[in-house]
Amino acid sequence: MGGAGGGAWKVAFADFVTAMMALFMLLWILNQDEKVKGEVQQYFNTRFKSVTKMSVGIIPIQNADLIEAKRSVFDNASAIDLQMMRRINKDIVEVFADNPNFIDMKTMRVKMTSEGLLIGFYNDPNRRLFEGPTAGLTKYGQTVFEVLSFVLARHQSTRVEVEGHTSSNVELDDKPVNTWELSTDRALVAREAMDRKAMKSKQFIKVAGFSSSKPLRNYLHDLNHSHHDRVTIMVRAGVQR
Repeated sequence: MGGAGGGAWKVAFADFVTAMMALFMLLWILNQDEKVKGEVQQYFNTRFKSVTKMSVGIIPIQNADLIEAKRSVFDNASAIDLQMMRRINKDIVEVFADNPNFIDMKTMRVKMTSEGLLIGFYNDPNRRLFEGPTAGLTKYGQTVFEVLSFVLARHQSTRVEVEGHTSSNVELDDKPVNTWELSTDRALVAREAMDRKAMKSKQFIKVAGFSSSKPLRNYLHDLNHSHHDRVTIMVRAGVQR
């Protein structure tokens, strides 16, 4: 008699233990920072597989933080064409990761946002986009925007916004530089380089300079950090025709 129903409590106890483990894991996740939460989300979210075999969301070029392409939590997913953004992200990864000029560098970031795909290029001291504190493109900078132009030209329904940003104090020959003009000129030069190479003029809907008014959150402690000195490109899904 005792053996007939004696194992039922074990099943109930196992369910209870499993539920408690799930609860403790949930509480642990809720107490972590946004970076950890994002990594946990990426691990379980199998719909957004990595574009590489080595990791989820991070492109494993020799320096893994060269390009960060992780998925955000979309508050309004219907506002953008997720499929198109994935394809563009995949194209960017394939082109830039396969180009030996982009290995071992920390000068580019690609991030999915609720508005579209945000691409950022840093004017890194070791790989400058511009000649000193000017809007003149270096050979490397020219290559960067030309390569991106070829990628975005494959997706002509997209609409692109180009923004220039600088650090807080910029000098040329020991004289302060007007960073509003500099950031605007750099955005215009980047736009012209992409338009001249492969993209259609109709793809560009905005070009603007913001001086140092939009510093990167990771470097708020140092407003003169080189990563504030950057050009960003927001790629939005346009209307298919």
